Amino acid sequence: MAFAPKPGCPMCGIVSAASAAPVSPSSPSNASSPEILWRDDNFTVYRETANPVSSKGHIIVVFNLHVPSLYTLSSSDLPLLVTLRDLSHRLLTSLQTSSSSPLASPVATHPQNPLNATQNLRATRDKFRIGFITPPFKDNKIPVSDHLHAHAYVLPADRLGWWRSVAYSSVAWYEVDDLIAEIREETSNNRVRSGATPRPIDFVPDAGARRGTADGIETTDAGLLVADPERGEASPNLLPPTPGTARAQLHPGPSSDASIPHLQV
Repeated sequence: MAFAPKPGCPMCGIVSAASAAPVSPSSPSNASSPEILWRDDNFTVYRETANPVSSKGHIIVVFNLHVPSLYTLSSSDLPLLVTLRDLSHRLLTSLQTSSSSPLASPVATHPQNPLNATQNLRATRDKFRIGFITPPFKDNKIPVSDHLHAHAYVLPADRLGWWRSVAYSSVAWYEVDDLIAEIREETSNNRVRSGATPRPIDFVPDAGARRGTADGIETTDAGLLVADPERGEASPNLLPPTPGTARAQLHPGPSSDASIPHLQV
């Protein structure tokens, strides 16, 4: 299996424990185990309580698969990154509205709708920070560097400290919105980076997810997203990885000849 759990990995241990022992607000919690806020087929989210960077809320969004690096992601993972951003927004909002009590539903049991014009993306950028710490930098309080995970916290980062601030500064921090925009720029050959005001493309999760050559050869890598049929999602794992990429080395496909059929005129 590609991206199989790695023995001894702390993040793989959290994912495995959350899957084996569902948590509810009424169930007793182990002081040494993380507070699981959300779990679905793609992510396990826990609240960072030992060393949060913000007193208002700091969560860790862990990829269930043992994805080793941010650079393993491809354009087909755009819907997954949008889901990560929207999920983080909802959980941080819940932490603010019910900071004195656990979340009402820590396990994913209802649909995950993307942010829309009502829940403006500008609010996300003004109140929250959601993104990744890029190698070789890392949070020295959460020193896992080979299992991909995102940090999301409520501004301001009043518990950051000067040493940890390097990892959360522009030197090492990769905002998830910037990552989404840069991938879309690369696949569409158009400048789509969003500014302070979100553009319509920001509300289309799979915009830019497919790529190909001018002669109709599709080079889209198989995505990591686990589709939810109940939400009408189609499986993204339709094509083999592009030869020569990091994904191809970890999960080689049966063929590299996937192509878009040519029109017969």
